[in-house]
Amino acid sequence: MAIKSVGVIGAGQMGNGIAHVFALAGYDVVINDVSAEALDRAPGIIAENIDRQVARGLVAEADRAAALGRIRTDGDLSALGQTDLVIEAATEREELKRNIFTALVPHLGPDTILTSNTSSISITRLASVTDRPEKFMGFHFMNPVPVMQLVELIRGIATDEETYETLKAVVEKLGKTSASAEDFPAFIVNRILMPMINEAIYTLYEGVGTVESIDVSLKLGANHPMGPLELADFIGLDTCLAIMNVLHEGLADTKYRPCPLLVKYVEAGWLGRKTQRGFYDYRGETPVPTR
Repeated sequence: MAIKSVGVIGAGQMGNGIAHVFALAGYDVVINDVSAEALDRAPGIIAENIDRQVARGLVAEADRAAALGRIRTDGDLSALGQTDLVIEAATEREELKRNIFTALVPHLGPDTILTSNTSSISITRLASVTDRPEKFMGFHFMNPVPVMQLVELIRGIATDEETYETLKAVVEKLGKTSASAEDFPAFIVNRILMPMINEAIYTLYEGVGTVESIDVSLKLGANHPMGPLELADFIGLDTCLAIMNVLHEGLADTKYRPCPLLVKYVEAGWLGRKTQRGFYDYRGETPVPTR
């Protein structure tokens, strides 16, 4: 089916980024969020991010204006009912996501495709609360969405071929690359990335290295653009912990046990950049390690 209009649930960093790239690619976008404040901020944040692309010569000024004209916000979930594709980008909590889909389904047309931007949760389980598991998929964008080229496409047990091919074509229209993943905990990227980050935290926890030495070792020794602890702060330590818990519970292997230090940081509310403190303290001019 042809996708022309897109509903995005969640006006946070991921939701805004997803709306940004879809609007630039010519889709009409409706952003929904339970927070009126987040909805009020969303168009301005997207405009600022597109402005950066204009300044770098990546986007023409006319395309900027056209893209922003395609975006609207609405606090009523029913406003997404007439869209061709819905992308849920709410907080990484399964109960919350299931409740969103349960509330959304009565408002949908028969052909609307449902997707979740979840980074780890079972697509089959999420699809089971809807009336269209065959038209449900995982649609996992990487952060920051306008910059990162990959989109993971995850089929649930009931997802049909037409839905998969439709979303694969959408990814191509966005100018991004898709990777197909089976519906196992954390899929591909986070199945590999999060245990690496968790192991870096264990390396800190056990005193093998400092925050700085661990990060510089991976940047210079493995040619990673960011160190694992710096990356954890960027992703959000609460998100890292949530994914590790999904891996640990879903695969029942002790190698996925979240590091106690990661748990402690999340309990302290030190979640990384978004709270100004994580493995680094961001409240000054330059980040300073907190251990």
